[in-house]
Amino acid sequence: MEFVYISLLIIAVAFAVLVIFLIQTLRSVSATLKETSNTIAKLESQVEGVTKEAEQLMQTSNQLAEDLHHKSETLNSVFYAAQELGDSVETVNHSLKHVSETVKDQSTRQSDQVAQAVQWGNAAIDLYTKWKKKKAEIPSEENHTSS
Repeated sequence: MEFVYISLLIIAVAFAVLVIFLIQTLRSVSATLKETSNTIAKLESQVEGVTKEAEQLMQTSNQLAEDLHHKSETLNSVFYAAQELGDSVETVNHSLKHVSETVKDQSTRQSDQVAQAVQWGNAAIDLYTKWKKKKAEIPSEENHTSS
């Protein structure tokens, strides 16, 4: 019987030791859970802050995208106007080239006609000069023959 009491005592001591270690383990787990809970709470507040910053960043990005789109639309009209201006300048250059070629052709024809007119004028002056010389010679011959 004593053996039973001793066995019961050993079982009771073992159970008490087990309970003590279980209590220490549960306290340690409880402390770890509290720290984890605190860390999670801090993490939640940080996530909220990051979420707010991300939302603000998204709003700013959207505003920048809208502004960029608006400015791009504005610049498109400027580029279209510049292209139309370039087309107009090209048309004017083509017209000026055509007018220049026409003037060149006309001046070439006119210069040929002017050259002919000058030649006819020179011929007329030569004829007039010769006619005047002959006329001047005729009276002097009459003077020589009458004297």
